Amino acid sequence: MTATEVGFAYGTLAIIGLTIGGIIGGICAAQGGLKKWIWPMALATSLNCVAYIILSNVQPDYSTISGKAITFSAIILEQFAYGFGFTAFMLFMMYFADGPYKTSHYAICTAFMALGMMLPGMCAGWIKEVLMGNSYSNFFWWVLCCNVATWAVTLLVRPHINPAYGAKEKK
Repeated sequence: MTATEVGFAYGTLAIIGLTIGGIIGGICAAQGGLKKWIWPMALATSLNCVAYIILSNVQPDYSTISGKAITFSAIILEQFAYGFGFTAFMLFMMYFADGPYKTSHYAICTAFMALGMMLPGMCAGWIKEVLMGNSYSNFFWWVLCCNVATWAVTLLVRPHINPAYGAKEKK
């Protein structure tokens, strides 16, 4: 991809996918609450891995229109799933931070969130090179396996969430 195409893909299409995913996530949470939607949202965060596994195995010919369409579609799907899934994470941080020091607790939650994204990002290239060689497919399978931690945490926290939290109040 050229720099212009990367900019279009991640600066336009990805933002559209992310925004729509977040909006739909918010609508879903408002309809049924965080407890009802936490599993579908947690599983949605794994779709980005699936999209990249498919791309790394199919390796569409990017010089064709269909190759570009497949690549752009995968980027939109990845960002949509991230926006949808991230809604649950944000709602849980707000739920966890509730109390007399909610601003401080939310700031601490946000710091842990940033750390949780920064540390894996710092070593992702090294993991890819050392463990996976030249195969991006294997790397994305590894990343998908790392989602087990997300699923385990979801399994642990879901029973403790108030079923009405996040749901729109009925009039």
